[in-house]
Amino acid sequence: MKAYVFPGQGAQYPGMGKDLYERSFEARALFEKANDILGFNITKIMFEGSADDLKQTRVTQPAIFLHSVVLASTIKYFNPDMTAGHSLGEFSALVAAGALTFEAGLVLVSKRATAMQKACEAEPSAMAAIVGLDDEIVEELCQSIDEVVVAANYNCPGQLVISGSISGVDKACRLLSEKGAKRALKLPVGGAFHSPLMEPARDELAAAIEATNFSKPLCPVYQNVNAQPVIDPVEMKKNLIAQLTSPVRWTQTIRNMIANGATSFTEIGPGKVLQGLVKKVDREMVTVGVDRLTE
Repeated sequence: MKAYVFPGQGAQYPGMGKDLYERSFEARALFEKANDILGFNITKIMFEGSADDLKQTRVTQPAIFLHSVVLASTIKYFNPDMTAGHSLGEFSALVAAGALTFEAGLVLVSKRATAMQKACEAEPSAMAAIVGLDDEIVEELCQSIDEVVVAANYNCPGQLVISGSISGVDKACRLLSEKGAKRALKLPVGGAFHSPLMEPARDELAAAIEATNFSKPLCPVYQNVNAQPVIDPVEMKKNLIAQLTSPVRWTQTIRNMIANGATSFTEIGPGKVLQGLVKKVDREMVTVGVDRLTE
């Protein structure tokens, strides 16, 4: 069974998607439609902007979504048996599986990016990658700290991202290093994604998600909140709303997809991060990346 996975924030790079625009009439039409929906020329930033230009959350999230979804719509052999996306990538996975239209997905991603940016500006916060410790050790230590700091991204065995207040994350990094973490590295992100500090963004996005039409997908979509395959539109909405303040259970997602019959994973969109994470879950698994238009 073929599993298709979609990357999240951090996968962007200057020039992303330009070959799609230049080589595919269908892709060009979608990019132009995106410029109209967003109300600014995102294609110009994607194709000609710097890495710093692409770091702005209001640009980053729709840019990665666009690259991934436009690519999935133009490759001839796209026929998933299951899909999943890492954080932001979950929106790409839902569109690719037919649960959301391109237009509806882009509007939600744009609103999500704006809401998250506002939450970050309202309360400065941080995230950090913890490498080389069991998940349980990281979870217990975070719970012992009397500040906001939680497990946010279960990326692969031995790699867990924490999220919370700046002082809480700093304290956790120091204590986890003392417990033997190989690395406790602050990440260059705008704020504490997938933590309670995203509550204002979740509240803002919830209304938009509830007002959006979701359809039964063509294949199961494994959602971040519970790492389970979902086909019910009502459950999809509930999980998508919860995602902003809940951890991304990526390790569990990949394990469940493999247990349910996945024999290969294809990453659609910018970068190669998810291919590496899949290999760290199961080194024997076949992984492929599609970052640009193939013949």
